[in-house]
Amino acid sequence: MKRKEFCIAGEAYTLELCVGNYPYELLLLADETQEAIDKYLMLSDVYVLKGKDINKAVFCLFKISADVLELKNIAVHTTLQGKGIGSILIEEILTIAQGQGYKELIVGTATCGLDQIRFYERNGFIKYGIRENFGSVSKVVFELKRTDLCVI
Repeated sequence: MKRKEFCIAGEAYTLELCVGNYPYELLLLADETQEAIDKYLMLSDVYVLKGKDINKAVFCLFKISADVLELKNIAVHTTLQGKGIGSILIEEILTIAQGQGYKELIVGTATCGLDQIRFYERNGFIKYGIRENFGSVSKVVFELKRTDLCVI
């Protein structure tokens, strides 16, 4: 998928694959530093949700293996949070992952990020591991996954 148009709550949006000119203002809502983002950004597929030519949301997908795709970053503009856009993006991410033949979608989030953990669990992810000393700081991260990507 290079570009998809759809309507959310009566507003027109476009989801498109981003090549360069990355929306750090959004990416930094979900990651601590630009340095941390730059470690995966160029190796990821970055999708931007635009409304009226303004970046509204972003997500980054990183290939771990032929079967496993990692959601490295997902962020929704602060004025749109809590309106279901993140969940709509998760559905789009699942569609992309399924279309590319992945069997698992994984994500890591800080154990102190209770809202983020609840968000992922509401969207069908289950906890499967804990990783310590993750990223640039010493923190504990829950690893969550969706394994229902295969169409039978």
